[in-house]
Amino acid sequence: MVEFFLYLEKNSPILANKISLLKSVQSVAEHLMLTPFFSLPSLWRQKELQEQGEIKIIQLGFDLDAHGIIFTEDYRTRVLKACDGRSYAAAVQKFLASVLPACGDLSFQQDQMTQTFGFRDPEITQLVNAGVLTVRDAGSWWLAVPGAGRFIKYFVKGRQAVLGMVRKAKYRELLLSELLGRRAPAAVRLGLAYHVHDLIGAQLVDCVSTTSGTLLRLPET
Repeated sequence: MVEFFLYLEKNSPILANKISLLKSVQSVAEHLMLTPFFSLPSLWRQKELQEQGEIKIIQLGFDLDAHGIIFTEDYRTRVLKACDGRSYAAAVQKFLASVLPACGDLSFQQDQMTQTFGFRDPEITQLVNAGVLTVRDAGSWWLAVPGAGRFIKYFVKGRQAVLGMVRKAKYRELLLSELLGRRAPAAVRLGLAYHVHDLIGAQLVDCVSTTSGTLLRLPET
């Protein structure tokens, strides 16, 4: 199972979630689990693991402040499985052997790929086709996870749908228990609980303690 973490950075506390997708997005993983991290030590630990090569940071694409964290070995396993028997397998294996251990950056430049690691332009194109790289701009690419596009689509649609549930409530606020007890809209493929954690971590809703429980309220604009 691929272990994948998502966190959103918007001048807010960090919400990191251990993510595996539901059966409909089984190409990335198999079950949904959540693991929140809000403390500064977790950030230090993240940096330490990144420097040690234990994890890789992924730019998720729908927001410049949204990143994913994936264990390096899980990434390697996922990529090898995705490219098995494909025409671009040799280019991908070369990338995993040379670039992945040596570089912890989120993105790669043309000169770096061609001069430092010896990739030809057709090989870089194959890496893009394999989903290992995505285009950042001319001569620059983000590190990517094959198959993550489907997760991102479901994540964005689900976030919007759950945020809409709060927005449509009276006074634009809703008890957490009431929200979790509602039937999830069709767009919520990752589960209400997952998206509630996301909304809180990204500070898209405020949490207010009341005698009836935690109240989720849209911030004043």
